[in-house]
Amino acid sequence: MKACPDEAERLVETYSDLILRLSLSWVRSSHDAQDICQTVLLKRLEYTGTFPAPEAERAWIVRVTINTCKNLRRSFWRRNVVGMECVADPVAPEPEPDGLLEELRHLPDRDREVLLRYYMGYDAQEIAALLGIGTDAVRMRLSRARRRLKQKLEEDGYEPSAQ
Repeated sequence: MKACPDEAERLVETYSDLILRLSLSWVRSSHDAQDICQTVLLKRLEYTGTFPAPEAERAWIVRVTINTCKNLRRSFWRRNVVGMECVADPVAPEPEPDGLLEELRHLPDRDREVLLRYYMGYDAQEIAALLGIGTDAVRMRLSRARRRLKQKLEEDGYEPSAQ
């Protein structure tokens, strides 16, 4: 069912203030509250059911708004993201020309993706699940990739730092 513009206007005029206030009390972010308001209004426009009374529609809007807020608060992104104000300086170093990162770019894709995932902290089982291959294959690729990278770095005169 396609909603008409009049229905969209009615919903915005009738419920946007309610949805914004309710979602602000749950998420405490005006940007998130606006996103939730848009999401709830779109869900209502897509809902094909009817309501016996305006109070029933209002109750539906409130319930969907609360559930959307809860989903946002539970989301992986929300629990694992730090605001930009908490970051002092960029943490990614500038790649050195002819450095380790440059040599990684020259490895075959299969070797590079396994090495990068390993470098990011994934263990062999997690890499295997991500790539859809066996753990023995991951270990073999890791071994082969390390060997190729070491050989290439030694050819270029790279000397490992003393530890």
